[in-house]
Amino acid sequence: MAVSLVCCDTQSRVSSVLNRDVKQFGKKFLFDSNEETCWSSDQGDQQWVLLEFPILVKVSELRLQFQGGFSGKSCKLEGCSKEANLEHIVDFYPEDNNSLQISF
Repeated sequence: MAVSLVCCDTQSRVSSVLNRDVKQFGKKFLFDSNEETCWSSDQGDQQWVLLEFPILVKVSELRLQFQGGFSGKSCKLEGCSKEANLEHIVDFYPEDNNSLQISF
């Protein structure tokens, strides 16, 4: 069973927040384990989430859960060591539903 690499020292950034309403849709809801909350971005292409881990990590599995009707159609995972340029790792194509999805 995979263990989450996200910890209290993991830094996160997001491309946008719906209507700039961080109290209701902010990035803090990405990892709160509450199915009633979520991060919501503004509309448009190229929405992203950036995670900076406090130590070097090896990702073996990616778990995502979208709201039905609001999933990414074509997604990609990129990564790099600190201070390096992001490099493409894998493309993935999530289903448009609200079930937990696992890639890799």
